[in-house]
Amino acid sequence: MESESSRRTALKTIVAGTAALGVSAALPAFALEQYKSTMLKGNVNHSVCRWCFGGIDLDTLCIEAKKIGIKAIDLVGPNDWATLKKHGLYSSMCNGAEINIPDGWNDPKFHATLIKNYSEMIPKVAEAGYKQLICFSGNRRGKDDETGLKNCVEGLKQILPIAEKHNVVVVMELLNSKVDHGDYQCDNTPWGVELCKRLGSENFKLLYDIYHMQIDEGNVISTIKNNHQYISHYHTAGVPGRNEIDESQELFYPAVIRAIVATGFKGYLAQEFIPKSKDAIKSLQQAVNICDV
Repeated sequence: MESESSRRTALKTIVAGTAALGVSAALPAFALEQYKSTMLKGNVNHSVCRWCFGGIDLDTLCIEAKKIGIKAIDLVGPNDWATLKKHGLYSSMCNGAEINIPDGWNDPKFHATLIKNYSEMIPKVAEAGYKQLICFSGNRRGKDDETGLKNCVEGLKQILPIAEKHNVVVVMELLNSKVDHGDYQCDNTPWGVELCKRLGSENFKLLYDIYHMQIDEGNVISTIKNNHQYISHYHTAGVPGRNEIDESQELFYPAVIRAIVATGFKGYLAQEFIPKSKDAIKSLQQAVNICDV
């Protein structure tokens, strides 16, 4: 059986020898797709969120993701880690400790449950060889910004020593409150950054969801440049609609991703769009190619 490196070399040789004809004319469709997946630039660590491709079983998603050049799967918990490892993929953003999105760290009545959940999950994440675990602020339910911040600090300080001990980063996601998550408190970058500053730990960061923040605050590139030190993870999706990140939506993702790369970011960028196309895997490959700057 030919080695992977030999096959890649052969494909590149074919393309180089037929450049005048154009790649698509020179290669059959299956070989062209395999060739494209080997040509990622290496500046971006690509991931994909599991839930967006729920109609595809996880084994199949892992197989197809690897063909594209994706290195990791986002938002999977302990029950799925073995499947990822079987396929040589990383769990770039773990979940399973949160209660849900509305019931989060900004309300003391949830602290006991959350402290228990995260105290148990953080060591599991570390033992599995992973680094990041998601969390949520929760909904405002009438709380002003300052009250929400104080409550989050009070609760999160109970688990950060565990995160620091196990070298796990607890990551709060920025979500829009205008369209998808009404009343969510961590719905803007300044609030999230202020929480990071008050906690003062390298083991607490933000997940900057480009889709969500375009809706709630815009000015995406400048915001990333000015606050990148507080961000450890990124998500994508098309605005409006949360679908493909192609020319049908308003964000120009190549420029956004170039800005992220320019900050020196070495973490993961995860596709979190809901594919409208019947060929979801093709949409995923196109999204990776758009973001591979």
